[in-house]
Amino acid sequence: MLSIPDQIKNQIESAESVLILTRKNAPDDAIAASWGLSHLLKNIGKDPTVLENENGNGKMVFLPQPDHMIKEIKSARDFVLSFNTARNKITDFRTENKIDSFDIYITPEKATIDPRDFSFIPAKFKYDLVILLGCPNLESLGDIKDKNSDLFFEVPIVNIDASSANENYGQINLVDMTASSIADILSGLAKSFWEKQTDAGSAQCLLAGLVSATSNFQSPHTNPQTFMTASWLIEKGADQQKIIRELFKTQSFPFMKLWGRVMARLNWNEDSKLAWSMVSIEDFVKSRTNPGQLPLILEKIKDNFSAGKLFAILYSETLDRSVAFIKNGESESLQKIQKACGGEIKNGYLKIVFEKKNILEAEKELLEKIRSV
Repeated sequence: MLSIPDQIKNQIESAESVLILTRKNAPDDAIAASWGLSHLLKNIGKDPTVLENENGNGKMVFLPQPDHMIKEIKSARDFVLSFNTARNKITDFRTENKIDSFDIYITPEKATIDPRDFSFIPAKFKYDLVILLGCPNLESLGDIKDKNSDLFFEVPIVNIDASSANENYGQINLVDMTASSIADILSGLAKSFWEKQTDAGSAQCLLAGLVSATSNFQSPHTNPQTFMTASWLIEKGADQQKIIRELFKTQSFPFMKLWGRVMARLNWNEDSKLAWSMVSIEDFVKSRTNPGQLPLILEKIKDNFSAGKLFAILYSETLDRSVAFIKNGESESLQKIQKACGGEIKNGYLKIVFEKKNILEAEKELLEKIRSV
């Protein structure tokens, strides 16, 4: 029996048009990995399409983007209106596109047409393979799955992930929990089967995904294989220094002042493994910053606090309106918190607005709901 990597190789090489998807609100490393796979597939003669992340391209705008990116899946399949000509030939036809209808006029050889000679047939989808990257289940695609259910039922799915939360829903599942990232897994496939077709563009995207997922090789997920993968991608033309410069730009002095104020008030709850802090209106005024910089500060706290499982920052928008940003390492856990607390998940964060509550009241309510989860 063929190994899973060999099955993926055969599936890709037998396909022509490949759709590449990441989960809703995909992190930066998944976006970079999907772009790297797109460049690789194009290099081996395929026609890849990447569904663009609904929140944009994040920090990865400096990377070479795929040639074919779409914001939503449209016209994924044709439908055939067929006329049986065994007993009655068609001598001519024309079409007319009206405001509320599209009319087809046919001229039969015989004057009478039997309605039973007509049939309406759905054709094959224009995609003959779907590759999902970092999607624990089909539900993580959000509306994409709901609006295109037939696509996921009829077209083969290759499911690639590095998370233990993955439900192995694909026809072929490559879920490697020892890998540091999706980019690490894809790089292994590229090196094994398509080393000659791995160019600088695909290597640059894959290395960016690797660096982003491991916080520049400092996360606990980093292992010896991660460094070997990075070394190979650099050999293939990836510019590591450019990636680091773009992903870990030096922060401004106002940003560092705000970060210092956040860290000075950092709290810790051992039972829920929650680290949280609060920011007042005065903090923004004195540091000359704004709430838009809090998600990055929250990301830095997460990267530098390995004991934590859940991270939050609350801030005062007005004296009687407070907002919380919550970050968690696993999207499924974040969704559970959303069910208990409300709010909106965007760019990998849960944002909750507390109307008619000052920051201390919001803190109390948030902690109570998190404990209940």
